[in-house]
Amino acid sequence: MKVVIIGYFNEYSKKRIAQEFPSDWKIDIVAPQNAVNSLSDADIVIPEHIQVDKTLLDRAPHLKLVQTGAGFDNVNIEECTRHNVWAANAAGVNAVAVAEHVLAFILSWYKNIPYLDNFMKNKEDEKQLFYTGSELDGKTIGILGLGAIGKNVAKYCNALNMRVIAHAIRPKETKEKIEMVDVDTLYRESDILTAHIPLNDQTRHMINASVFKAMKNTALLINTSRGSIVHEMDLIEALKNRTIAAACLDVFEKEPLSIDSELRNMRNVLLTPHTAGMPDGLKFHKIRYQFFLKNIQLVLSGEAPNSALNKI
Repeated sequence: MKVVIIGYFNEYSKKRIAQEFPSDWKIDIVAPQNAVNSLSDADIVIPEHIQVDKTLLDRAPHLKLVQTGAGFDNVNIEECTRHNVWAANAAGVNAVAVAEHVLAFILSWYKNIPYLDNFMKNKEDEKQLFYTGSELDGKTIGILGLGAIGKNVAKYCNALNMRVIAHAIRPKETKEKIEMVDVDTLYRESDILTAHIPLNDQTRHMINASVFKAMKNTALLINTSRGSIVHEMDLIEALKNRTIAAACLDVFEKEPLSIDSELRNMRNVLLTPHTAGMPDGLKFHKIRYQFFLKNIQLVLSGEAPNSALNKI
C-alpha cells in the first residue's frame, strides 16, 4: 500500500504524519514539483498545492482514492470518476480548530496582542505606550456560510455576548442564537466579517472592492476558508485606503504567500500560514489523519469512503 502526500512539509511534520499510518505501508511525502516521480504505483493521493486533473490521474494507474481536507477545489471530481477513482474530502473534521483560530484572530486584533507583545519584548518605555482597543461585548459578527465551522464560530461569539448575523445558501440547523440576513445586510452591519464558504465559480472573488465599500470603515475581515474567495488586490487597496480597518488572513490567492507580498508589511493585517485547521503543530492535525486512515481502509475493503464526492 502506497500513500502519496503532496505538499510542503518540514521533516518533523513528515515524521509525525507517517506515524499515523500502518508501519508496513509506504508513505511518500513529496513537494508538488516532485510528485510526478511518485505516482506510477500510488494507491492513495492526499493532495495539497497541486491540481488533481487528467494529467495527474493518467500518471497514477493504480489509484483508488483522492483524499482531501475540507476543501476540494483543487480536485477535478469528474475526471476522478472517469478514472474510476474515489474522491472524498474531510468535511467538518477541522471545524473546531478553524473556529478557534477565528476567535484567536478576533481577540488578538481587538486586544492588540501582537503589538503589545512586540512592545514589551523591545523593552520600550511604557510611559510612551499608545494604542487603541475595543471590547467584543455587543459587537456584530457576520458569518458568511453556516456550515460546521460557521456554527462553531457563532457558538463562541454568543458566549462573548456578541450579536451574531449570518448569510448562507443552505444553512445547517443550529441551536445557536443567529439572525439570518441577506448578504447586503451582512456586509453593511458587520463589525467583523468572517468567511466560511467553499471556493467555486460562484464564490471566486466574491469579496471584492464593491463589498469593501459596503462595509463599515471600522470593520475587520477574517478569511480562513480559501484565499481566492477574496480579491486580494482589492483587499490591499481597501486596507491602504482604510476603506475597512483591518484583515486577519490564514489563506491567500497563491500559497505559500509571496515573500514580497504587500500584506507582509501592513500594520493593519494579521497573517498565519494556512494553519487554522492544524492545531497539533506544523502541518499536522491528528484527527484529520485518523479520518484519512479510516477512509483508506473503507476503500480497501470495497466500501465507499466517508464524505465521498463522487460515485464509482
